Amino acid sequence: MTSLKSKYIKISNPVPHVLLLELNRKPVNAFNTEFWKEYGCTFDALSTNPDDIRAVVLSSAFPKYFTAGLDFQGFMQLGSNDVTMDPARRAFLTRDLILDIQRAVAAPERCPIPVIAAVHGSVIGMGIDIISACDVRYAASDTKFSIKALDMGLAADVGTLAYLPKITGNHSLARELAYTGRTFSSDDAEKLGLVSRVVEGGREAVVAAALQLAKDIASKSPVAVTGTKHLLLHARDHSVAENLQYTATWNSAALQAADLGQALRAGMTKSKESPQFLPLRPKL
Repeated sequence: MTSLKSKYIKISNPVPHVLLLELNRKPVNAFNTEFWKEYGCTFDALSTNPDDIRAVVLSSAFPKYFTAGLDFQGFMQLGSNDVTMDPARRAFLTRDLILDIQRAVAAPERCPIPVIAAVHGSVIGMGIDIISACDVRYAASDTKFSIKALDMGLAADVGTLAYLPKITGNHSLARELAYTGRTFSSDDAEKLGLVSRVVEGGREAVVAAALQLAKDIASKSPVAVTGTKHLLLHARDHSVAENLQYTATWNSAALQAADLGQALRAGMTKSKESPQFLPLRPKL
């Protein structure tokens, strides 16, 4: 179905209109420079992909690891070994690298398609950054999480500390986990609000649950789903009044889609069959 290709991400189309992206860099999905650049480019490519993709599930090909975080070699690149370079110039280079990684990891948020993270096994360091930028997060009951940057001598800088106060409801627990770097369970993640559902079992069970959710989302109007994602993100970062005005402008265009009439007719006739909506970007 899709023309996307990737060295470190397995891409499949298990159900209509849904992509399954599986992190696949042996042995533990540690992110080196090539991997995180490829990760960001894959999600950015989805924004203009001509295929009719309406939901994405992000998981791992390895049952015991979602990701071990940043590759040690990549981590060492955050500093410069050039002793002739002064601290200010070294800081500029380091800042540029951090910003590049941040942008790559935030790619699922820029993607207009809902992204569901189905995590299992170990989710370490950068793994929490990655799932925090996804729309929905499911965890297998065997999942173990850790905000690992603290144990490496620095504050997490790729997304975790920016996202947690926005996407979770238990700020006390979020700070406890960020200050200690301790490993926490899927139940703790649910209590924190980092995940919305804990699925009993491991990789297969949580991926199946995420694919079912993705299938449900894919049955809805792609105009409505994309608009909903866009407006939810706008609401997170703006006041209620600003978001209401922005929504009025957005829907002044969206209300003209044929999807509205199709959905209303299906509801009024109580049809057992879902309406068949056109792709968001019909091929010309």
